[in-house]
Amino acid sequence: MGKVFIIAEAGVNHNGSLEMALQLVDKAVELGVDCVKFQTFKAEQIVTANSPKANYQLDVTDKNESQFEMLKKLELNRDAFKTIKEHCDKKGIRFLSTPYNPEDADLLNSIGVDGFKIASGQLVETSFLRYVASFGKQMIISTGMATMAEVKEAVKAIHETGNRDLVVLQCNTDYPSNIEDTNIRGMLTMRDELKIHVGYSDHVPNNHACFAAVALGAEVIEKHFTLDKNLPGPDHSSSLEPKEFRELIEGIRNIEKCLGDGIKKPSAAEVKNTYGMRRSLVAKMDLQRGTILKTEHFGFKRPANGLSPKYLEQLIGKELLADLKKDEPFTEVLVGKLTS
Repeated sequence: MGKVFIIAEAGVNHNGSLEMALQLVDKAVELGVDCVKFQTFKAEQIVTANSPKANYQLDVTDKNESQFEMLKKLELNRDAFKTIKEHCDKKGIRFLSTPYNPEDADLLNSIGVDGFKIASGQLVETSFLRYVASFGKQMIISTGMATMAEVKEAVKAIHETGNRDLVVLQCNTDYPSNIEDTNIRGMLTMRDELKIHVGYSDHVPNNHACFAAVALGAEVIEKHFTLDKNLPGPDHSSSLEPKEFRELIEGIRNIEKCLGDGIKKPSAAEVKNTYGMRRSLVAKMDLQRGTILKTEHFGFKRPANGLSPKYLEQLIGKELLADLKKDEPFTEVLVGKLTS
Protein backbone atom coordinates (compact mmCIF):
# COMPACT_ATOMS: atom_id res chain seq x y z
CA MET A 1 0.00 0.00 0.00
CA GLY A 2 1.27 3.48 -0.92
CA LYS A 3 1.26 6.61 1.19
CA VAL A 4 -2.23 7.77 2.19
CA PHE A 5 -3.15 11.09 0.56
CA ILE A 6 -4.37 13.46 3.29
CA ILE A 7 -6.74 16.30 2.40
CA ALA A 8 -7.33 19.20 4.77
CA GLU A 9 -10.86 20.35 3.95
CA ALA A 10 -10.60 24.09 4.54
CA GLY A 11 -13.94 24.43 2.76
CA VAL A 12 -15.52 27.72 3.75
CA ASN A 13 -13.53 28.06 6.97
CA HIS A 14 -11.85 31.14 5.49
CA ASN A 15 -15.11 33.01 6.32
CA GLY A 16 -14.94 34.84 3.00
CA SER A 17 -11.46 36.21 3.71
CA LEU A 18 -8.62 35.64 1.23
CA GLU A 19 -6.12 36.38 3.99
CA MET A 20 -7.57 33.64 6.18
CA ALA A 21 -7.64 31.24 3.23
CA LEU A 22 -3.91 31.78 2.72
CA GLN A 23 -3.33 31.28 6.45
CA LEU A 24 -5.14 27.94 6.20
CA VAL A 25 -2.83 26.95 3.35
CA ASP A 26 0.27 27.94 5.28
CA LYS A 27 -0.79 26.04 8.37
CA ALA A 28 -1.64 22.94 6.29
CA VAL A 29 1.84 23.10 4.73
CA GLU A 30 3.41 23.41 8.17
CA LEU A 31 1.55 20.31 9.32
CA GLY A 32 2.63 18.21 6.34
CA VAL A 33 -0.78 17.88 4.70
CA ASP A 34 -0.78 16.66 1.08
CA CYS A 35 -3.67 18.79 -0.14
CA VAL A 36 -5.80 21.71 1.01
CA LYS A 37 -9.33 21.89 -0.39
CA PHE A 38 -11.81 24.73 -0.66
CA GLN A 39 -15.34 25.15 -2.06
CA THR A 40 -16.17 27.14 -5.17
CA PHE A 41 -19.74 28.39 -5.53
CA LYS A 42 -22.10 31.31 -5.97
CA ALA A 43 -24.81 31.32 -3.35
CA GLU A 44 -27.53 32.26 -5.83
CA GLN A 45 -26.71 29.18 -7.92
CA ILE A 46 -26.92 26.57 -5.18
CA VAL A 47 -29.75 27.66 -2.84
CA THR A 48 -33.00 29.54 -3.17
CA ALA A 49 -33.36 32.84 -1.35
CA ASN A 50 -35.53 31.23 1.32
CA SER A 51 -33.77 27.86 1.60
CA PRO A 52 -33.65 26.74 5.24
CA LYS A 53 -30.38 25.85 6.87
CA ALA A 54 -29.43 22.29 7.59
CA ASN A 55 -29.91 21.21 11.19
CA TYR A 56 -26.18 21.24 11.94
CA GLN A 57 -25.93 24.78 10.48
CA LEU A 58 -28.77 25.98 12.72
CA ASP A 59 -26.84 24.71 15.74
CA VAL A 60 -23.73 26.81 15.06
CA THR A 61 -24.89 29.89 13.12
CA ASP A 62 -27.49 32.65 13.39
CA LYS A 63 -30.92 30.99 13.33
CA ASN A 64 -32.50 34.14 11.86
CA GLU A 65 -30.16 34.11 8.88
CA SER A 66 -31.15 32.15 5.74
CA GLN A 67 -28.82 29.60 4.18
CA PHE A 68 -28.48 31.97 1.21
CA GLU A 69 -27.35 34.82 3.45
CA MET A 70 -24.90 32.56 5.23
CA LEU A 71 -23.36 31.22 2.02
CA LYS A 72 -23.22 34.64 0.36
CA LYS A 73 -20.76 35.76 3.05
CA LEU A 74 -18.56 32.71 2.36
CA GLU A 75 -18.01 33.22 -1.38
CA LEU A 76 -14.61 33.85 -2.95
CA ASN A 77 -14.18 35.17 -6.49
CA ARG A 78 -12.01 33.91 -9.35
CA ASP A 79 -9.09 36.20 -8.51
CA ALA A 80 -9.08 34.94 -4.94
CA PHE A 81 -9.02 31.30 -6.04
CA LYS A 82 -6.26 32.08 -8.54
CA THR A 83 -4.22 33.64 -5.75
CA ILE A 84 -4.83 30.66 -3.45
CA LYS A 85 -3.92 28.19 -6.22
CA GLU A 86 -0.69 30.07 -6.98
CA HIS A 87 0.14 30.21 -3.27
CA CYS A 88 -0.39 26.44 -2.99
CA ASP A 89 1.88 25.85 -5.99
CA LYS A 90 4.57 28.04 -4.45
CA LYS A 91 4.29 26.23 -1.12
CA GLY A 92 4.33 22.75 -2.68
CA ILE A 93 0.88 21.64 -1.55
CA ARG A 94 -1.88 20.45 -3.86
CA PHE A 95 -4.88 22.74 -4.32
CA LEU A 96 -8.35 21.31 -4.83
CA SER A 97 -11.79 22.81 -4.66
CA THR A 98 -15.37 21.59 -4.89
CA PRO A 99 -17.45 23.05 -7.73
CA TYR A 100 -21.23 23.02 -7.44
CA ASN A 101 -22.15 24.04 -10.97
CA PRO A 102 -20.58 23.93 -14.45
CA GLU A 103 -19.61 27.59 -14.07
CA ASP A 104 -17.67 26.74 -10.92
CA ALA A 105 -15.90 23.90 -12.68
CA ASP A 106 -15.06 26.23 -15.58
CA LEU A 107 -13.59 28.74 -13.13
CA LEU A 108 -11.43 26.11 -11.48
CA ASN A 109 -10.31 24.68 -14.81
CA SER A 110 -9.36 28.18 -16.00
CA ILE A 111 -6.92 28.62 -13.10
CA GLY A 112 -5.22 25.30 -13.88
CA VAL A 113 -6.45 22.83 -11.27
CA ASP A 114 -5.31 19.22 -11.78
CA GLY A 115 -8.45 17.66 -10.33
CA PHE A 116 -11.86 18.22 -8.78
CA LYS A 117 -13.48 17.22 -5.49
CA ILE A 118 -17.20 16.48 -5.75
CA ALA A 119 -19.41 16.82 -2.67
CA SER A 120 -21.79 14.10 -1.56
CA GLY A 121 -24.83 16.13 -2.53
CA GLN A 122 -23.78 16.17 -6.18
CA LEU A 123 -23.18 12.41 -6.44
CA VAL A 124 -26.65 11.86 -7.91
CA GLU A 125 -26.31 14.69 -10.46
CA THR A 126 -25.01 12.55 -13.30
CA SER A 127 -25.12 15.29 -15.95
CA PHE A 128 -22.92 17.46 -13.71
CA LEU A 129 -20.57 14.54 -13.06
CA ARG A 130 -20.21 14.00 -16.81
CA TYR A 131 -19.48 17.68 -17.33
CA VAL A 132 -16.70 17.73 -14.74
CA ALA A 133 -15.35 14.37 -15.96
CA SER A 134 -15.10 15.78 -19.49
CA PHE A 135 -12.12 17.89 -18.42
CA GLY A 136 -10.19 14.62 -18.19
CA LYS A 137 -8.82 15.42 -14.74
CA GLN A 138 -8.92 13.44 -11.51
CA MET A 139 -12.21 13.36 -9.65
CA ILE A 140 -12.49 12.61 -5.92
CA ILE A 141 -16.11 12.00 -4.99
CA SER A 142 -17.77 11.71 -1.58
CA THR A 143 -20.69 9.32 -1.23
CA GLY A 144 -22.62 10.53 1.81
CA MET A 145 -26.38 9.83 1.71
CA ALA A 146 -25.87 7.47 -1.26
CA THR A 147 -27.01 3.91 -1.86
CA MET A 148 -24.74 1.44 -3.62
CA ALA A 149 -26.96 1.73 -6.71
CA GLU A 150 -26.44 5.50 -6.77
CA VAL A 151 -22.68 5.10 -6.42
CA LYS A 152 -22.65 2.64 -9.31
CA GLU A 153 -24.64 5.06 -11.46
CA ALA A 154 -22.25 7.91 -10.67
CA VAL A 155 -19.15 5.84 -11.43
CA LYS A 156 -20.72 4.61 -14.67
CA ALA A 157 -21.52 8.18 -15.76
CA ILE A 158 -17.92 9.27 -15.18
CA HIS A 159 -16.39 6.22 -16.84
CA GLU A 160 -18.60 6.70 -19.89
CA THR A 161 -16.75 9.96 -20.59
CA GLY A 162 -13.50 7.99 -20.80
CA ASN A 163 -12.26 9.44 -17.53
CA ARG A 164 -10.99 6.64 -15.28
CA ASP A 165 -9.01 8.83 -12.86
CA LEU A 166 -11.43 8.47 -10.00
CA VAL A 167 -11.34 8.05 -6.21
CA VAL A 168 -14.58 7.38 -4.33
CA LEU A 169 -14.80 8.26 -0.64
CA GLN A 170 -17.01 6.59 1.95
CA CYS A 171 -18.72 9.39 3.85
CA ASN A 172 -21.50 10.03 6.34
CA THR A 173 -23.23 13.36 5.76
CA ASP A 174 -23.90 14.57 9.27
CA TYR A 175 -21.96 17.22 11.18
CA PRO A 176 -20.62 15.93 13.45
CA SER A 177 -21.12 12.27 12.53
CA ASN A 178 -21.78 9.52 15.03
CA ILE A 179 -18.96 7.03 14.82
CA GLU A 180 -21.42 4.13 14.57
CA ASP A 181 -22.77 5.67 11.35
CA THR A 182 -19.45 5.76 9.50
CA ASN A 183 -19.69 2.23 8.02
CA ILE A 184 -16.06 2.04 6.92
CA ARG A 185 -16.63 -1.40 5.44
CA GLY A 186 -18.84 0.29 2.86
CA MET A 187 -15.58 1.63 1.42
CA LEU A 188 -14.40 -1.93 0.86
CA THR A 189 -17.68 -2.90 -0.78
CA MET A 190 -17.32 -0.07 -3.29
CA ARG A 191 -13.69 -0.96 -3.95
CA ASP A 192 -14.34 -4.64 -4.50
CA GLU A 193 -17.55 -4.36 -6.51
CA LEU A 194 -16.59 -1.40 -8.69
CA LYS A 195 -12.82 -2.02 -8.94
CA ILE A 196 -12.04 1.59 -8.07
CA HIS A 197 -9.71 3.56 -5.79
CA VAL A 198 -11.32 4.41 -2.46
CA GLY A 199 -10.88 6.50 0.63
CA TYR A 200 -12.81 8.09 3.45
CA SER A 201 -14.16 11.59 4.15
CA ASP A 202 -14.69 12.04 7.87
CA HIS A 203 -16.97 14.17 10.05
CA VAL A 204 -16.47 12.34 13.37
CA PRO A 205 -15.11 14.54 16.21
CA ASN A 206 -12.25 12.13 16.96
CA ASN A 207 -9.90 10.36 14.54
CA HIS A 208 -10.84 6.73 15.21
CA ALA A 209 -12.83 6.27 11.99
CA CYS A 210 -9.98 7.73 9.94
CA PHE A 211 -7.53 5.33 11.51
CA ALA A 212 -9.86 2.39 10.86
CA ALA A 213 -10.20 3.44 7.22
CA VAL A 214 -6.42 3.64 6.77
CA ALA A 215 -5.95 0.23 8.37
CA LEU A 216 -8.54 -1.21 5.96
CA GLY A 217 -6.90 0.27 2.88
CA ALA A 218 -8.11 3.85 2.34
CA GLU A 219 -5.94 5.65 -0.20
CA VAL A 220 -7.32 9.11 0.61
CA ILE A 221 -8.42 10.65 3.91
CA GLU A 222 -10.27 13.97 4.04
CA LYS A 223 -11.17 15.93 7.17
CA HIS A 224 -12.38 19.46 7.88
CA PHE A 225 -9.67 21.88 8.98
CA THR A 226 -9.90 25.22 10.80
CA LEU A 227 -7.58 27.66 12.48
CA ASP A 228 -9.99 27.99 15.44
CA LYS A 229 -13.14 26.01 16.25
CA ASN A 230 -14.65 29.04 17.95
CA LEU A 231 -14.73 31.19 14.82
CA PRO A 232 -18.19 32.03 13.46
CA GLY A 233 -19.37 29.88 10.55
CA PRO A 234 -21.11 26.59 9.78
CA ASP A 235 -18.13 24.20 9.72
CA HIS A 236 -15.58 25.43 12.28
CA SER A 237 -17.04 23.55 15.24
CA SER A 238 -16.89 20.19 13.41
CA SER A 239 -13.36 20.77 12.08
CA LEU A 240 -9.95 19.94 13.50
CA GLU A 241 -7.67 22.67 14.75
CA PRO A 242 -3.96 22.47 13.77
CA LYS A 243 -2.88 20.54 16.87
CA GLU A 244 -5.64 17.98 16.32
CA PHE A 245 -4.88 17.73 12.61
CA ARG A 246 -1.24 17.06 13.44
CA GLU A 247 -2.38 14.15 15.61
CA LEU A 248 -4.44 12.84 12.70
CA ILE A 249 -1.44 12.97 10.37
CA GLU A 250 0.91 11.38 12.90
CA GLY A 251 -1.61 8.62 13.53
CA ILE A 252 -2.05 7.88 9.83
CA ARG A 253 1.68 7.81 9.17
CA ASN A 254 2.26 5.48 12.12
CA ILE A 255 -0.52 3.18 10.93
CA GLU A 256 1.16 3.06 7.52
CA LYS A 257 4.39 2.05 9.21
CA CYS A 258 2.80 -0.71 11.24
CA LEU A 259 0.89 -2.11 8.25
CA GLY A 260 4.20 -2.99 6.59
CA ASP A 261 4.67 -4.59 3.18
CA GLY A 262 2.63 -7.72 3.82
CA ILE A 263 5.62 -10.06 3.53
CA LYS A 264 5.78 -12.25 6.62
CA LYS A 265 9.39 -12.13 7.74
CA PRO A 266 11.26 -11.16 10.92
CA SER A 267 12.26 -7.54 11.30
CA ALA A 268 15.92 -6.62 11.61
CA ALA A 269 15.41 -6.16 15.35
CA GLU A 270 13.84 -9.61 15.64
CA VAL A 271 16.72 -11.24 13.79
CA LYS A 272 19.04 -9.85 16.44
CA ASN A 273 16.80 -11.23 19.19
CA THR A 274 16.38 -14.70 17.71
CA TYR A 275 19.56 -16.10 19.24
CA GLY A 276 18.55 -15.18 22.77
CA MET A 277 14.83 -15.89 22.52
CA ARG A 278 14.63 -19.21 20.67
CA ARG A 279 15.63 -22.51 22.24
CA SER A 280 17.95 -25.38 21.34
CA LEU A 281 17.84 -29.08 22.10
CA VAL A 282 20.18 -29.63 25.06
CA ALA A 283 21.24 -32.65 27.09
CA LYS A 284 18.98 -33.06 30.10
CA MET A 285 21.78 -34.97 31.85
CA ASP A 286 25.37 -36.02 31.20
CA LEU A 287 25.34 -38.43 28.22
CA GLN A 288 28.10 -40.78 27.03
CA ARG A 289 29.16 -41.48 23.50
CA GLY A 290 27.18 -44.41 22.05
CA THR A 291 23.96 -43.56 23.94
CA ILE A 292 20.85 -44.35 21.91
CA LEU A 293 18.88 -41.18 22.28
CA LYS A 294 15.43 -41.17 23.88
CA THR A 295 12.90 -38.44 24.63
CA GLU A 296 13.98 -38.20 28.25
CA HIS A 297 17.51 -37.22 27.16
CA PHE A 298 16.37 -33.86 25.71
CA GLY A 299 15.61 -30.47 27.18
CA PHE A 300 14.56 -27.25 25.39
CA LYS A 301 16.62 -24.27 26.54
CA ARG A 302 17.86 -20.88 25.37
CA PRO A 303 19.92 -19.71 23.52
CA ALA A 304 19.55 -20.92 19.94
CA ASN A 305 23.13 -22.18 19.68
CA GLY A 306 22.33 -25.77 18.77
CA LEU A 307 19.79 -27.87 16.91
CA SER A 308 16.23 -26.56 16.90
CA PRO A 309 13.56 -28.45 18.90
CA LYS A 310 11.87 -29.16 15.56
CA TYR A 311 14.48 -31.93 15.03
CA LEU A 312 13.51 -33.83 18.18
CA GLU A 313 11.67 -36.64 16.41
CA GLN A 314 14.58 -37.17 14.00
CA LEU A 315 17.01 -37.53 16.89
CA ILE A 316 15.05 -40.21 18.75
CA GLY A 317 16.83 -43.54 18.20
CA LYS A 318 20.06 -41.99 16.89
CA GLU A 319 23.45 -42.87 18.44
CA LEU A 320 25.33 -40.10 20.20
CA LEU A 321 28.74 -39.71 18.50
CA ALA A 322 30.55 -38.03 21.44
CA ASP A 323 30.11 -37.35 25.15
CA LEU A 324 27.72 -34.51 26.01
CA LYS A 325 27.40 -32.75 29.35
CA LYS A 326 24.15 -31.53 30.90
CA ASP A 327 22.78 -28.35 29.23
CA GLU A 328 25.22 -28.59 26.32
CA PRO A 329 23.43 -28.24 22.94
CA PHE A 330 23.01 -31.03 20.44
CA THR A 331 24.66 -30.36 17.06
CA GLU A 332 24.94 -32.29 13.80
CA VAL A 333 28.56 -33.04 14.74
CA LEU A 334 27.20 -35.05 17.67
CA VAL A 335 24.31 -36.83 15.96
CA GLY A 336 25.08 -36.87 12.23
CA LYS A 337 23.38 -35.22 9.24
CA LEU A 338 19.70 -34.31 9.55
CA THR A 339 17.07 -33.56 6.93
CA SER A 340 15.50 -30.08 6.98
